[in-house]
Amino acid sequence: MSLTMLLSSLGTSIANVALPTFVHALDASFQAVQWIVLAYLLAVTTLVVSVGRLGDLWGRRRLMLAGIGLFTVASAACAGATGLWMLIAARVVQGLGAAIMMALTMALVGEAVPKSRAGSAMGLLGTMSAVGTALGPSLGGVLIAASGWPAIFLINLPLGCVALILAYRHLPLDRQAVARPSFDYRGSLLLAMTLAAYALAMTLGRGKFGALNAVLLCIAIVGAGLFAAIESTAASPLVRPSLFRDRTVRTGFITSALVTTVAMTTLVVGPFYLSGALRLHAATVGLVMSIGPLVAALVGIPAGRGVDRLGVRRMTFMGLAAMASGAAALSVMPLVSGIAGYVVPLATLTAGFAIFQAANNTAIVTGVEPSQRGVVSGLLNLSRNLGLITGASVMGAVFSLASGTTDIAAAGVNAVVSGTHAAFGVAAALIAASMVLIARSAPHAPAVAA
Repeated sequence: MSLTMLLSSLGTSIANVALPTFVHALDASFQAVQWIVLAYLLAVTTLVVSVGRLGDLWGRRRLMLAGIGLFTVASAACAGATGLWMLIAARVVQGLGAAIMMALTMALVGEAVPKSRAGSAMGLLGTMSAVGTALGPSLGGVLIAASGWPAIFLINLPLGCVALILAYRHLPLDRQAVARPSFDYRGSLLLAMTLAAYALAMTLGRGKFGALNAVLLCIAIVGAGLFAAIESTAASPLVRPSLFRDRTVRTGFITSALVTTVAMTTLVVGPFYLSGALRLHAATVGLVMSIGPLVAALVGIPAGRGVDRLGVRRMTFMGLAAMASGAAALSVMPLVSGIAGYVVPLATLTAGFAIFQAANNTAIVTGVEPSQRGVVSGLLNLSRNLGLITGASVMGAVFSLASGTTDIAAAGVNAVVSGTHAAFGVAAALIAASMVLIARSAPHAPAVAA
C-alpha cells in the first residue's frame, strides 16, 4: 500500500517538470499542454469518492488490483502517445487508476492494522506521499535528460507490476456480502460534474477570474445543493448524510481542506519570493523548495508513532501549532533574514502539516464503521485535492492583489515581499480557524456533581 501511495503521488508531480518539453515535442501551446497535468488532477478529484464507495460495495482488494493494473497500463499508453490529445486521454485513465489507489489505500490499511498502530501506518503513508511529491520533479528531470519525456511514464511500469504482485499476494480476500446495496450512479455522476466545475473554476484563466470562472463556480454551488438533496432521499446514497452529522468527522474533512490550502501556499508563493525578492537562481530555488516535502517525509513516520503514543487530539493541536507558528513567521519575515529566514519557518510549517495529516487521517479512518472506510478515505483525499486546487487559486490571487501588480514576473522586491507577507498572513488565519474548529468539535465533558 505504501508503494501505491508513492505511485499515485509521483503521477501528480512528475509531469509538471516536462511541460516545456511537451510544448516542443508535441508542437502545442503551453496552455494546451497544461491539460496533461490538469486531466490527471480532474480525474482524481472527480472520481476519488465514487471509487471509494465502489470498493466498500464490490470489494476493496478486487478494485485495488484493477486500479493498479489500470494505472500501469495507462502509463504505458502515455509513453506511447503520438499526439497531445492521445496523451491527455491516457492521463485521464491514469488518473482513474490513481483515484482508486488513493481512495482504497487508507481504507485497506485501516482495516488491516490494529487501532493501536494505526497512527504509525498513516504516518508511513504520509511519508510515501511526500516522497513521491518531492521525487517527481527531480526524477522527471533526470529521466527526460537521459531518455526523453516517455521515460517519466515508463518508470511506472516496473513499479506498477511490483505493486500488483504484492497486492495480489498479501491483500486479504474480500468478504462476501449477503446483500450488496446498489451503487448510487445518479449521485456519483452529479458529484463528479460538481467537482469538475469547481476544479475548472479554480484553475482556468491562468490566475484571472473571469465570466467563465464565475459561471463554473455557480454551477458547482448549485450542483452541491442538488447533491445534498439527492443523497438525503437515496436508498443507498454515495455519501450518507449521517456521516457529516458526526462532528469529529465533519471537522476533520473541513480542517484537512484548510490545512492543505495553507500547505499549497508554500508551493505557489515560495518560488516568487525566492526568485523575485531574494534573487536566487532557478537551481537554488528548486533546492530550497524541495526542503518542504523532504521535511514532511522525514517527520511522517515519527508523527504516526506519536499519534499512537500521545493520542490523536494532542498530536492534532501540536501539528496545527507548528503550522501556525511557521506561517506567522513567514508573514513577518524581514528581507534581510535571507534564505534561513524562509527555510526555518518553512520546515516548521511542513513538519506541522505532516503531524496534522497523520493524526487527522487516523482519527477519521479508524473512527468510522468498516463498511464506510472506502468512501471516507475517498472523502479525505478529496478534501486534500480541493485544498490544493483552492490554495493554488486563492492564495495566488491574494499574493497578486497584495503585491499590487498582475505581472508578478516584473514586480519589484518590495511588491513581492508585500504579497508574500499577505499570503502567509491569510494562511496563519486559516490555521487559527482550524484550531478553533478542532477545539469546538471536542465532546463536552459531563458535569461532575458537587
